[in-house]
Amino acid sequence: MEKSPKKALRLVLSRWIKGASVRKVILLLPIVCACAVAVSADAARNDSLAFKRQTVFEGHNRDTASAPAPSEFVFKDKNGKQMSVPVIDQYQKDRIARPLAKVDPRLDPRLTRAASIADDRAHAHSKSRCWHYVKEALLASGAVSSYPKTSEAKQAGDELVRDYGFKKLPIHDPYAAPVGSVLVYFKGRNRPGHVEIRTKTGFVSDFRSKSACKYALIGVYAKR
Repeated sequence: MEKSPKKALRLVLSRWIKGASVRKVILLLPIVCACAVAVSADAARNDSLAFKRQTVFEGHNRDTASAPAPSEFVFKDKNGKQMSVPVIDQYQKDRIARPLAKVDPRLDPRLTRAASIADDRAHAHSKSRCWHYVKEALLASGAVSSYPKTSEAKQAGDELVRDYGFKKLPIHDPYAAPVGSVLVYFKGRNRPGHVEIRTKTGFVSDFRSKSACKYALIGVYAKR
């Protein structure tokens, strides 16, 4: 008698599992399949974690990821004019636009004291009395022996050299002036000019400022 295909399949499965019933094999198949699916899912999850970090531009333009970064940022101002500024991609730690003033040990230390006195007495804004405040600071510190007599700030350098032993220093950059030196400026023929004392962090007269006067520098004066 020929065996039916169904009986033949049962016979083969029964031999493969060494006598176990076909019903038990059928029950084991879903468990085996579930384990296989779990292993596949775990492998897929691990593969998804092994990603390569990329920038927004790389993700957006994969074909142009090797292109160099732009050196300028181009934009339009409120009038529609196209403008551009350089792109800074790192901090320049050595770049100092306005360096701190240095104390010159060869100069009279009373000048440093005058700078400190002037800074303590100065206002936030100009009172148009720069030479008066500088005179008071120089006198209070002992840098001058009497109250200077000139009325205009642009005359300060000549009087300090003539009557108080000051010298005009070979300095043409206000920011290179040493602490305590007196800086005199020319504002115009019919204007009184401006005078200020260099401090460590800026300049002071009747007011204090981080920036030097914008007018023409007549000279930098100090005494030893």
